[in-house]
Amino acid sequence: MKKSIRTLILGFTLIGLTLLSSCALPRINAQQRTFLDISLEFLGEYQLPKMKFQDTTVGGLSGITYDRQRDRFYVISDDRSHLAPARFYTLKLDLNNSKLQNAKIENVTFLKTKDGATYPKGSIDPEGIALTPQGTLFISSEGATRELISPFIGEFDLKTGKLTQNLPIPETYIPDSNNEQQKGIQNNLGFESLTLNPTGSLPASGEPIRLFTVTESALMQDKDPLEKDEQGNYKPQITKCRLLHYLISDGPPIILSEHLYSLSPYPPGAMYYGVTELLAIDQGGHFLSLERSFGLTGFGAKIYQIFTGAATDTSRITSLKGEIKAVQPIKKQLLLDLQELGIRLDNLEGMTFGPRLPDGSQSLILISDDNFQEKQITQLLLFRLKTS
Repeated sequence: MKKSIRTLILGFTLIGLTLLSSCALPRINAQQRTFLDISLEFLGEYQLPKMKFQDTTVGGLSGITYDRQRDRFYVISDDRSHLAPARFYTLKLDLNNSKLQNAKIENVTFLKTKDGATYPKGSIDPEGIALTPQGTLFISSEGATRELISPFIGEFDLKTGKLTQNLPIPETYIPDSNNEQQKGIQNNLGFESLTLNPTGSLPASGEPIRLFTVTESALMQDKDPLEKDEQGNYKPQITKCRLLHYLISDGPPIILSEHLYSLSPYPPGAMYYGVTELLAIDQGGHFLSLERSFGLTGFGAKIYQIFTGAATDTSRITSLKGEIKAVQPIKKQLLLDLQELGIRLDNLEGMTFGPRLPDGSQSLILISDDNFQEKQITQLLLFRLKTS
């Protein structure tokens, strides 16, 4: 009996192998294995009117994060305590029938030092914001060398706005004090972005947090000198940004790794170009990145899907100047060029996932920084993240 069973199994196995060998199996290339099969559908725009709220000027909104428990958004103003103390706002968005129909400011919270004082004028440059599962906020101060504002990333109490801890910043990011700066972030081109790896944790779960930020542009020691071609035109350059990966748990926060993020070539006519936001998609190293440009034709923006899984750890590399064949950069894939939407774009700097839409799909919201200028707008853009 056992022999008959073995013979039968062997027969089915041989038939299966014959069928497999005669059929063409679908081939999956490396690109398909690296990137998620996602796309973005534009659903609409809302412009926040110019306004005052509790004696503060609402503007400079450069970062946004979503509180799913309260169905509220927190938006950071990049006011360096010039018009009012550094602050973030609580924002309610009305998404009816997958349309962005209204936005209402409900509260303002002033950022405070560990001593409980608001930040003095010109002492902080808030740009990025991310909500933790434990109900605290991480906020990045980008850094402005001309005002002697060093870059930092701090954790703040959501209710009081008080600083509870600072994350370690590598020495390579801190500008030197020489008249001719040789290292560190460039002026106003530091930690514009901030995101947390989604963990699905409940509040106060105590699970570790992974936090990520990428410099808006290259560090001074990573800038390659401009070169001209035979016709006297400057050759296109790849701007080398650095992405930091933190682990935050019960012990002191630590830097797990750093990777090279290659900024896409400057768009034609662009005078300024950089990475303004980063948004974690999953725990597998997939993110969305927002690259913003400004030039003779106005503002532009592109959203990329990026993958950090195969990237080289660059944390021990002092300078990324020149050709760096041994370094594998973060992989990138263009997801959407927002200029194809056919609408006027402003200074888009913030990006977050929002609530689920009626069909169960994930919403994505972008926000623009109006620089407190009358001719600019605070623009909110709504998208549906589509997965195959």
